Amino acid sequence: MEERIFAPVGEAAVTRAIVGEFMEEFLDYVESDVIVVGAGPSGLIAAMDMANAGLKTLVIESNNYLGGGFWIGGYLMNKLTVRAPAQEVLNELGVPNKEISAGLYVADGPHACSRLIAAACDAGAKVINATRFEDLVVRNEVVQGAVINWNAVASLPRAITCVDPVAIESKFVIDATGHDAHVISALAKRGVLGLPGCGSMWVEKSEDVLVEKTGLVYPGLLATGMAVASVYGLPRMGPTFGGMLLSGRKVAKIAVESLRAAESLEIPVGLGIVNSL
Repeated sequence: MEERIFAPVGEAAVTRAIVGEFMEEFLDYVESDVIVVGAGPSGLIAAMDMANAGLKTLVIESNNYLGGGFWIGGYLMNKLTVRAPAQEVLNELGVPNKEISAGLYVADGPHACSRLIAAACDAGAKVINATRFEDLVVRNEVVQGAVINWNAVASLPRAITCVDPVAIESKFVIDATGHDAHVISALAKRGVLGLPGCGSMWVEKSEDVLVEKTGLVYPGLLATGMAVASVYGLPRMGPTFGGMLLSGRKVAKIAVESLRAAESLEIPVGLGIVNSL
């Protein structure tokens, strides 16, 4: 008898395992505490912190991979920079980094990005990738979920397909989609919010004001990372990521504190009880 290396498992069993486990998790997360749209550095750090705090956290990402622009520092070079005190986040994640000049630190993009992805998943955040954000669920002028579809559907000609999206519910939605601010744009195109886009680059000013402005932009809807710059017309910071990390950390704190306050006071969530910490 031929000696086997692997367990005898057939194709049907593999398919059942994939479909069964995905659907079980998906059905569980049709309702969650927070939906994070976008798995770049700000979205991932927010998801990590919220999951660590016990919130049921779901991350939606349009790409097949997570990390956004965190893999590459700039100009196709994979060294990324952060300014103090954001190197403390890299230290927390176990990412080696080096101080190049006073207050400026450099690290390997792939190492930092992979560590952050793993940390968010280890904390308990769940991810649905290759999934496109299409719209918001809004009831009584409060955001209460997101409308999603498979990302591949968007590339199909409308003449040959009509694939409706589905809706998932949450207590908060966080726009972590970067410069495009896809989530906020769903309200902006209806005239509910303005969306001027980010300003020209100004590294020293941009990161401070971005973290300051991070928070609630509409009842039930929070913004983090470059989505904050786009909604307020703030300067861009280019290939430095400290603002992304600290903005994600701040938005997570706001969500956690707001939900805990809402629970203790027995009032509806999503109204921005805590927006300045």
